[in-house]
This record gives sequence, structure tokens and C-alpha cells, in this order.
Amino acid sequence: MRIGQLAERTETTPRLLRYYEEQGLIRVGRAANGYRDYDDRLVDQVTHIRGLLEAGLPTRLIKQILPCLDDPREIHFADATPEIIATLEGHRDQLARRIEVLTRNHAAVADYVGALKQCALGVEPDPASGD
Repeated sequence: MRIGQLAERTETTPRLLRYYEEQGLIRVGRAANGYRDYDDRLVDQVTHIRGLLEAGLPTRLIKQILPCLDDPREIHFADATPEIIATLEGHRDQLARRIEVLTRNHAAVADYVGALKQCALGVEPDPASGD
């Protein structure tokens, strides 16, 4: 697929996709005419990269983590210094906290939507049921 198609499917800009390639986060083939040829598997990989970046991980750590997303046995220990391990543990803990907040927010929005639907139907919400 072309860069524009991958950008659209991953809601990422072509510029960011080229940056991911420069950083070694994605590998892109070339067609006979020299154009980049993006494989379908990159959709999931770019989604993972974006999620890890949004979680605050730097690209140098993401590059090490990416192989583990496909096959956890492909862990690279060469750069596993105590500092990197501590950094990853901090990011892991931060992700856990974000997941807790997102879970609470999801429940609150679901409750609110349920109350709106009941209101639209002319049904008074039952405070005892949480709706």
C-alpha cells in the first residue's frame, strides 16, 4: 500500500510514518519504481508505536519493545541496563494508572449515556440501579 493509505488507516501523518522509518521503528519495502511499499502488517505496528509514544516511551525504548509485541521470546537484552529497566518499570506503572483512570472514565460515560437514553425515552433514571 502507499504511504497515504497507511496514514489514513492508522490516523497518522505521512511525515510521522517517514520518521518512524528513519528511527528504525518500521521497515518499509520498495517497489520496482522506487516508491515505498507499506505492508498491511504495519497497520498494527504503527498503532502499537503510537500507543507507546502516547504512554511517554521514547523511540529508543520502543525500538526494543516492538519485537516483543509479536513474539515475546525476541527480547533483546544487550541494552538492558538497570536504568532502562527502572525506566520501563516506571512507564509500566504509569500505564497501569492510566488504564485505571480510563476504566473509570469509560464506566462514567457509559452510565451517562444510559441515563440520556432513559431520559430520551421518558423514563426516570433509577438511582438505586446506578443508571
